[in-house]
Amino acid sequence: MDTREIEELLDEIIQGADDRYADIMKSYQTPIFHYCYHILGSRFEAEDATQEVFFKAYRNLKKYSPNMPFAAWLYKIAYHHCIDLIRKRKWTKMLPFLMQDKEPQSDIERHIENVYFSEDVFLAMQTLSVEERTLLLLRGVEEKTYEEISLIMNKNAASLRKKFERTASKFRSAYSPLGKGGSAHDESKQIAREY
Repeated sequence: MDTREIEELLDEIIQGADDRYADIMKSYQTPIFHYCYHILGSRFEAEDATQEVFFKAYRNLKKYSPNMPFAAWLYKIAYHHCIDLIRKRKWTKMLPFLMQDKEPQSDIERHIENVYFSEDVFLAMQTLSVEERTLLLLRGVEEKTYEEISLIMNKNAASLRKKFERTASKFRSAYSPLGKGGSAHDESKQIAREY
């Protein structure tokens, strides 16, 4: 959906067409889930967090201002929600690859599983701070601009650009000694090279 379509859809929802919120969720559910997963490190927590983010966004829809792109506003809610969850956490995280559901049904889902839920990528991501993971995901995976990321994280765009370079280097260093090959590893390694 483009910006105009999103704004029209949001106006309809605010005017009472609550059932149209499902269209918003369909558009953003997968990227918000992937973001939450990589911040929280748990597939189950990410699923719950994703639902909670959409619930919070719906509750606060009247507070949304078109001055900020809707996607940036949604990621900002996700960012703060994940930070709150991490602060409240008092137990050790389980590795998400131990908690995965049954084998995906399609080749596309299998590819996504291999790339996004790779043990090597997960372990390398855990060497980064929450802020570094957020920056790496928003810029490297979600392809947000530094200006959009600055709105989400309340940071200066120029400093985020420099921090991204350092974070990408840190991720590559943590990732390179991991794994022993195989197609999932190779695909994940391609992601690391892109950073």
